[in-house]
Amino acid sequence: MTRTNDAGQPVGSPVTGRFPCARPARAPLAGPRVRLEPLRTDHTEGLFAAFAEDSEGRGWTYLPRGPFADLADAHSWAADAIASEDPLYFAICAPDGTPLGFCSYLRIDPANGVIEVGFIHMSPRLQRTAAATEAMFLMMARAFDALGYRRYEWKCDALNMPSRGAAQRLGFSYEGTFRQATIVKERNRDTAWFSVIDSEWPELKARFEHWLDPDNFDADGGQIAALGKL
Repeated sequence: MTRTNDAGQPVGSPVTGRFPCARPARAPLAGPRVRLEPLRTDHTEGLFAAFAEDSEGRGWTYLPRGPFADLADAHSWAADAIASEDPLYFAICAPDGTPLGFCSYLRIDPANGVIEVGFIHMSPRLQRTAAATEAMFLMMARAFDALGYRRYEWKCDALNMPSRGAAQRLGFSYEGTFRQATIVKERNRDTAWFSVIDSEWPELKARFEHWLDPDNFDADGGQIAALGKL
């Protein structure tokens, strides 16, 4: 039912929760398969080695910089990323601490309870694994459960079909495309927008937990029920 004010005009529903939300801290997140650590200088060499497995640099195509020309270039990127508060970067690590990728919170808006996950880059060893899904689940859970955000965003180049597919598999809803939104590597970028909102989170969280349960994987580590089908 549409709400109206005293003048009979339609208005939005009241907002519950406590705002502004807290900003995400530089604190690790851990699950059985993966550990997210605030980015540090000592992650750089491991990330450089992991990304070097992508010999064609395909994973860098839609990112604003990269691939790294050499280790010195990787350290230059890391210095800037470590100093940044928004984006706030995390190294995605195997349980033994081996860095396999990075991601960040960005466009952090505590007053309105809006936060984005982005600048995601996963090495070939991490792509299409349960650990990769668990990393995204941990980031989302912190935003909604620990920090009380009400909107969680995912944006990507509209031509980046793997990223669009990942967003929808993870439960994000497509909201539209901003044409000529930015310039990246001297190319036009139309940006596709996706989101999850707090009212959707409890059901989505239950689906993640069901999918990530060890009983959902066979002896070879293959999924039994697909996340998108749950």
